[in-house]
Amino acid sequence: MNSSVPARTRTAVITGAGSGVGRATARLLSEGGWALAMVGRRRDALEETARWAPAGERPFLVHVCDLADEAAVGAMGKAVLGEFGRVDLLVNAAGTNTPRRSLEVLDPAEYRRLIDTNLNGAYWCVQAFLPSMRARGSGTIVNVVSDAARQASPKAGPAYSASKFGLLGLTQAINAEERGRGIRACALLPGDIDTPLLDKRPAPPPAEARARMLRPEDVAACIRFVADLPARAVVEELLVRPA
Repeated sequence: MNSSVPARTRTAVITGAGSGVGRATARLLSEGGWALAMVGRRRDALEETARWAPAGERPFLVHVCDLADEAAVGAMGKAVLGEFGRVDLLVNAAGTNTPRRSLEVLDPAEYRRLIDTNLNGAYWCVQAFLPSMRARGSGTIVNVVSDAARQASPKAGPAYSASKFGLLGLTQAINAEERGRGIRACALLPGDIDTPLLDKRPAPPPAEARARMLRPEDVAACIRFVADLPARAVVEELLVRPA
């Protein structure tokens, strides 16, 4: 397979790259010389992230994709592999919530949307890139989960919590089945992060509360740490909370 990526350049796919943790991760990895494929729902947001790419040095791809659509994710995966030839790192950072999130008011359509985006979308992305990782005998997958996967709460809501519990289980399953093939997965469990997702809370936190939270770049640094470790080291879970 022909590739536009030099053999020694590492490659990454980042979902949710148009904002928050995904954008911060794209920026940090770009500064480290990675070739990136950025995936998200909004082209304008992805292209804003892409402005950090050093011009002309390496591929910096933008893919608009509905992660809930299995066929669309499969097509995206084929396109990325066609361009890159391989993917060394998959970062599932896309996630959402809904303001009307309690069991009393949660709409069934919103429940399905959250499960489709936060859990099923990550699963389809894993399936899009896992076969090529198996064939090569190496690969790292980082799923940005949440500390809501450790303890459900009214703050997170049942749909979000269920999706994140599931994503934690998916990460464990990848390690259980694939570590013998050179593939490792990390469940990154951050606490509150100051991102646009906070605006979807029933009562968005004030500025003084946001100032005490993690920043997207803090979580991005954790992702880079996991990716930079030698292949013999597997960080299965990483829990990080505000001080």
